[in-house]
Amino acid sequence: MMRTRIALLAAGLLSGTCVPGALAVDLVVYHSWSAAPEVAALNVLRAGLEEKGHTWTDIAIPHNTGSNVNLMSLVTGGQPPNVFMESNPGVYRDLAGMGFGATLTDWYEENGILEHLPASVAASIRVDDEIVKVPTALHIDGMLYYNMEVAEAAGVDPAAWTSLEEMFADFDAIREAGYDPLAVGSQPFQVGYLMHALTAAIAGPDVYTRIYGAEVDPAALDDPGFRQTLETLRLFANEAGPEAQNRPWNETTNEVITGNALMQIHGDWMKGEWLAAGKTPGTDFGCIEIPGAQAVVVTVDAWGMLGGVPDDVMQAELDFASVVLDPEIQGAFSAEKGSTPVRLDAPEGSLDACSQNVLQILSDEARQVQNPHNTADADWQNSIWDVVFNFWSEPNMTVDEAIEQMKSNYDTILG
Repeated sequence: MMRTRIALLAAGLLSGTCVPGALAVDLVVYHSWSAAPEVAALNVLRAGLEEKGHTWTDIAIPHNTGSNVNLMSLVTGGQPPNVFMESNPGVYRDLAGMGFGATLTDWYEENGILEHLPASVAASIRVDDEIVKVPTALHIDGMLYYNMEVAEAAGVDPAAWTSLEEMFADFDAIREAGYDPLAVGSQPFQVGYLMHALTAAIAGPDVYTRIYGAEVDPAALDDPGFRQTLETLRLFANEAGPEAQNRPWNETTNEVITGNALMQIHGDWMKGEWLAAGKTPGTDFGCIEIPGAQAVVVTVDAWGMLGGVPDDVMQAELDFASVVLDPEIQGAFSAEKGSTPVRLDAPEGSLDACSQNVLQILSDEARQVQNPHNTADADWQNSIWDVVFNFWSEPNMTVDEAIEQMKSNYDTILG
């Protein structure tokens, strides 16, 4: 029934026209963004929604607080948001089972949107063969951003590195020039993201998918490439001094922006911090994939819509979706967020040097894997985060011990 209702409402919404009798609606919007570039990007969407006559009420949950739990608490408590930022497919299945699912497949087809989305984006918005998400930002989880002035002063060229071994080999020269080679933040979120980015880069897409995909193969934990990933993670952990303890990702980025460190490997939402500091891609900072990467992890931040609501509310939610996916708004949003537009037909002027690099990387579909939030069992993924953060924090913990703990967790959670 909800799919039919959405199909009837779809005509004309993307272009901004309203169905007869449409009413202004106050949409409750749930998200976990709080950094300055993120808020600026949200304000682009807010302005677009208000132009359609609706209003926006914010529910903001701080990063990495188990936001899906809080979302479901709002739903079960009788105060669900209309629009929510969420990637975990299990949440969408749970909402559908409670009568709050909203299938958007027909709306996408009516508006001819799919043909304008990169393959990795189109894949990420489906759950059980139906489209249920509205993509808003495209990122690669493991990108290397570096300060070009520091690189020149240290006499190194990150763009010339063809492997992580070559990267680490230059660390002594960087230190001798008076800079930290690598800025890191010791938080479970940052370490967890670094781990899955390194798994894709070092162990490759097959091993990555066997560990972080929907169907886990515990034998992949013994793969030599995965062992090498953990060994490489230890090298990153060795760069984390006391100042890195619980340092947020954007403060870590600032260490590179201000020239204290050469580089950071993290999600390319780092770009928002650089742009906010008035820096220019390709002039002040460079942005490359992990040297020698076999594959990259693609994150697509996306919104979900609350189903089981009156027609005027559903229409307002679809108005929100049409704002998010408007090519011009995508360009403006991405310029603030530091993301790459999710639409291939976004204005060319919105594609800076880093976004052009991202799209070039993503032109090879065989080298793309999805963020675990889109694929993995949440308990399993959280258990990996726990193990790798313990491994990061405890220098005496061996690779064998980490792998054995993951195997034990697999038996408990999925075995």
